[in-house]
Amino acid sequence: MQAKSDKLNKRQDAVLAIISANKTASIGQIFEHIQKSLGEVTRITISRDLEKMLEMNLIERQGAGRSVIYLLSPQYSILKKIDVEKYFSQDPDQREIREKFNFDIFSQLKGIFSDAEKNKLTELDEAYKEKIKNISPDALKKEIERLNIDFSWKSSKIEGNTYSLLETEQLIKNQKEASGHSKEEATMILNHKKALEYIGSNKKELQSVSASKIEDIHSLLVDGLDVTKNLRKTLVGITGTNYKPLDNEFQIKEALEKTCKLVNETKDVFEKAIVLMLLIAYIQPFVDGNKRTSRLSGNAILQSFDSCPLSYRSMDEIEYKKAILLFYEQNNISYFKELFLKQFEFAVENYFG
Repeated sequence: MQAKSDKLNKRQDAVLAIISANKTASIGQIFEHIQKSLGEVTRITISRDLEKMLEMNLIERQGAGRSVIYLLSPQYSILKKIDVEKYFSQDPDQREIREKFNFDIFSQLKGIFSDAEKNKLTELDEAYKEKIKNISPDALKKEIERLNIDFSWKSSKIEGNTYSLLETEQLIKNQKEASGHSKEEATMILNHKKALEYIGSNKKELQSVSASKIEDIHSLLVDGLDVTKNLRKTLVGITGTNYKPLDNEFQIKEALEKTCKLVNETKDVFEKAIVLMLLIAYIQPFVDGNKRTSRLSGNAILQSFDSCPLSYRSMDEIEYKKAILLFYEQNNISYFKELFLKQFEFAVENYFG
C-alpha cells in the first residue's frame, strides 16, 4: 500500500529554515529567498510546498489574502525529521539534549499524524477489519496466539532476553523452559502471556486508561522478577543517555495522570496508542519494566478499539531504542512514528489470513 510521501526535499527543508530563522515569513519572502539560494522556482511550487508542510503540521498559516504569513507550528520540534544515523554518530556526552522532563510535552503531543499518515493508517485498519470478518473463530484464535507469541518474544528480546522465537513458542504453548537460559528469562516471557491475556479479557475497560490500569499491566509483567511494583519513589538512570527522568513520586504520579487525561481526550486510536507508549517510556514511572509496559499499553489501546495490535516481530531492537532515545533527548517522535507505521503495516499484512 503506497501512501503519499512525507519526506521533505531540499527546497522544502530550505523553506522551513527560512521560516525558522525569521520566526514568520510571507510567501513572497520565502519565494525571494529560495530563488536566491536555490535558483529558479515558481510561486506555485512554493505554494505546494507550504500546503504539504501545513498537512504535516510542521507550520501554521495566519492572516488572510496578502497578509498571510507562515510560522512554525507548536508541533514542529516533535515532528521534524532528524538524521538518525548522524545524530547517533555522536557519543551521548557530545549530544545537545533536553536533560530534564519537559512538562510542556502534554500540550505538544497533539495532531501528530499528517493527512498522508492518517490515510495510510485508515486504509490498513480497514484492510485488517475486512480480514477479521472473513476468518473463522478457530483461525482467529490461532492467529491471535501466533501474534502474541511473536510479540512476547520480540518485546522480551528488546529487553535482552536470549530466548529464540521457537523456544518462546515452546514455552508459551507447552510450558517447556529451554535449556541454557535463566528462570528469569522464562518468567519474563510468560509474564507477557499473562499481560496479553489480561488485555484480551478487558478490551472494553481498557478503552479508557488510568494510572491504576497501567500499574496493573506493569504488575503482571514484572511478577516474580524481583522488581518493585507500584510507582517508583527513587531516582532511575537510563543507559546510553543523559536524560534524567522525574525523581519526585508526586510529580511522577501527576505526569502519569496527565498522560491518561491526554490519551482519553484524544480521538484518534493510533494517536492514543503512540502517545501512551512514548509518555510511559518518557516518565519511567516504575523502577523497571517501563518500556515493556509502554508496548503492552499501546497494544491494549489498539485492541480495545478493534484495531490490529503490533507484534514488533520485524522490529530491529537497536532502531527501536534509538527512536525512544530521540524522544527522551529531543522530544522528537518522527523516527518512532516511522517505526510504528511500519510495524502496523507489517502486522496487518502478516497476520489474520
